[in-house]
Amino acid sequence: MVHLKNSFSISVFKRTARLASFACLPLLVGSAVCSADYSQHPEAKKFISEMVAKNGFSRTELVGWLEKAEKKQSIIDAISRPAEQSKTWKEYRPIFMVPTRIEGGVKFWRENRSELERAEAQFGVPAEVIVAIIGVETGYGKNMGGYNVLDALTTLAFDYPARAPFFRSELENYFLLTREQKHSPLDFKGSYAGAMGYGQFMPSSYRKWAVDFSGDGFTDIWKTPSDAIGSVANYFKEHGWKTGEPVTVEAHASDNMKSEQLNSIVPPNQTVDQWREQGINPISWLPPTTRVIAFQFEGVNGPEYWFGLQNFYTITRYNRSPMYAMAVYQLSQSIKVEMGKI
Repeated sequence: MVHLKNSFSISVFKRTARLASFACLPLLVGSAVCSADYSQHPEAKKFISEMVAKNGFSRTELVGWLEKAEKKQSIIDAISRPAEQSKTWKEYRPIFMVPTRIEGGVKFWRENRSELERAEAQFGVPAEVIVAIIGVETGYGKNMGGYNVLDALTTLAFDYPARAPFFRSELENYFLLTREQKHSPLDFKGSYAGAMGYGQFMPSSYRKWAVDFSGDGFTDIWKTPSDAIGSVANYFKEHGWKTGEPVTVEAHASDNMKSEQLNSIVPPNQTVDQWREQGINPISWLPPTTRVIAFQFEGVNGPEYWFGLQNFYTITRYNRSPMYAMAVYQLSQSIKVEMGKI
């Protein structure tokens, strides 16, 4: 999901959906690459004591759950893998701007029209943006990940030192959310990093921003599209979405353009006039005092320049990549066109 601390982005989480959740690979008869029973891990023992003291959990229950958790080497391999070669915008955009993803968005919108309309009315976030987020994250729920969330979070909390504090916190939040939602920690599947559901929410994000939009008493972002829709919309509202305001405006850069702030993911803090002084001008009119951020993408026909307004910045709260935010926005507009909403 979503709120991703320490710049651990949703785009990383969602890749898991495409990875096989394979079982331990046999090495010799009776042996395997991964092991079961995290209850005896030294760090897990400390975690159990903290959970009992801090959150009032039963030691016996925690031991019982962690006995069933398995270390998955495939999870460590996936998260340790060097980042893929950076893509340019002309390479990145076609991943999402394809007919199947647009058609899938139209289908999802039609199937969930009433809930999307209700979410838009309640949270002020356009239906097409909600649909596009779900489409980019999990292909409208088709690729939510196949790992047991408990396996993913215990593996990374106790056997991946580089990010252990982050995942230990997420494991704590996972136990809390399953208690709050009256479910077993063994019930849910997600990505190799523990991101869950249609919108790929991490446990801490789930507890802060996921909502029971269907009103059935369980915030089910895995199987209930209504809850996933409401949760994405609530996340955007809580991260500063401005109803009815634009997202991006195309810009033009002069030959002598100079700006150290270009491509910075920061809250919009420079006005259009200030950017104009640095050689970047909006192609369509914006009030000169409008605060925006500016980006340069390498497009099919050369450099593209864009201004991002507050709503663009809000999309980057879901994933810090400006190309991700632009892909979500452009996909949303293509889906909207196909729905006949323009």
